[in-house]
Amino acid sequence: MSTMSNCKMVRAWYMDDSNADQRETHMLDPPVFVSLDELFEKCGVEYMKFNADTWETNVEFAELRKKRGYTYEDLCEISRETLPDYDNKLKNFYTEHIHSDEEIRFVLEGCGYFDVRDSDDRWIRVEVSKDDLIIVPAGIYHRFSLNTDNYIKVKRLFVGEPVWTPINRPGADDHPVRQEYLKRMQSC
Repeated sequence: MSTMSNCKMVRAWYMDDSNADQRETHMLDPPVFVSLDELFEKCGVEYMKFNADTWETNVEFAELRKKRGYTYEDLCEISRETLPDYDNKLKNFYTEHIHSDEEIRFVLEGCGYFDVRDSDDRWIRVEVSKDDLIIVPAGIYHRFSLNTDNYIKVKRLFVGEPVWTPINRPGADDHPVRQEYLKRMQSC
């Protein structure tokens, strides 16, 4: 894991059941935080930190890309001003789903939330901001939301050409990638 001084550490916590604005924090009262080790053990989610201003020359970032086989990348900027059909896209991002490939996001600017299901089917909210890289494993139920700042710019990394098809719940329960994920998590 790459580290930097003077940077905000990623936070993760169990979510409440409120139907309030998805962009709010949704912490339990009192909050129940989840460490990065617990996040990996309970969900298989990986986290790294790189300097978003110098990633292009960062040896560790280049090694990660090579080691994991990330051969395709693009930029995605999400705000009302930059994303066509903004409101509908946000609703789609927040629909619970899985992917057949892992989802890798490196935050260059802004902030948002990845919500992931733990092994007991409870939501854990992971707050990501500039310099955070998150790897959401294939087959895990998850969703994404902006925070109340309504802006994030991320580098999306992929193994080969991107596969954009979300497989929404409950239809994904029997999908082979979901079954592989559950087996992987049981063996941990």
